[in-house]
Amino acid sequence: MKSKERAIIFLLCVTTLCVSWRGFMPCNLPRDQSLCACERCLSEDDPWFKKRFNKSVEPFLSANYNLSDDDFNWWKCLQSEKGNYSTFRATVARLFLTVPPSPDVLESSPDRCRTCAVVGNSVNLRRSHYGPIIDIHDIIIRMNTGQMKGYEADVGTRTTHHVMYPESSVDLDNTTHLVLAPFKIKDLEWLTKALTTGFKGRSYAPVKSKIKSNMDLVMVLNPAFIRYVHNTWLKKKGNYPSTGFLALVLALHMCDEVSVFGYGADSDGNWSHYWEELKNKKLKTGGHSGNTEFEMIQELDERQKLKFYTGF
Repeated sequence: MKSKERAIIFLLCVTTLCVSWRGFMPCNLPRDQSLCACERCLSEDDPWFKKRFNKSVEPFLSANYNLSDDDFNWWKCLQSEKGNYSTFRATVARLFLTVPPSPDVLESSPDRCRTCAVVGNSVNLRRSHYGPIIDIHDIIIRMNTGQMKGYEADVGTRTTHHVMYPESSVDLDNTTHLVLAPFKIKDLEWLTKALTTGFKGRSYAPVKSKIKSNMDLVMVLNPAFIRYVHNTWLKKKGNYPSTGFLALVLALHMCDEVSVFGYGADSDGNWSHYWEELKNKKLKTGGHSGNTEFEMIQELDERQKLKFYTGF
């Protein structure tokens, strides 16, 4: 009888310790089963976030990925693509003879905390002095024609991933991943030729014939991922997501902690870049729903799914 009493007392003591320490080390989740080494992982239970965040969506194309007919037909309408699915598949196959057939990603791990800084191009970065904060992140994502030279104090000095499309392309150094956001088959053709023989085609705006980039660090966003961002995160607002918002959701899929800089209009409601003096006061966000995207960033910040550095 005494042994039973001792066993009961022992169990009560263990239970008490578990309850007392659950804020530090959950008794029902051993530390080595945690999804990341951060203080708080993105994937922690939150019904609102889980409704939007779909881990099964592959952010990047790969040589063995088969895009569905439904996703292709949605994607081809973004910029009035005339090519068919067979043309798309053949173009992708040629591309992956030039660039790596699978994406170079940092996988999640219980002993790793992957941190991302997503650096937009908003004028709100001007005089922000966010540069040192941006530079401490593992992954630093920039986009389009975003510049660093002359603005290092505000925007930082490092880039690990640069998201672009042909009409917004820039040369990169040998350590930066080129992340193509394709909106038509010609974008995929451009990437193959701009990295090799030179692109001779035309588009709705001037494009670089050749681009400097490390071919071993090239990645291509999946059209199905673009659709997922538009449908799930933006509720189909706007024609399709901006490059900046695609980069932000990409960061949620690549990292455990995400910090966001340089998004939103200025104090007068103008959407302008930190390296330019705005001349067109009527400049808006084109086919993108800038307000919807900005409100979603604010919501994610309020729910502590990312840290939004707003500038002024």
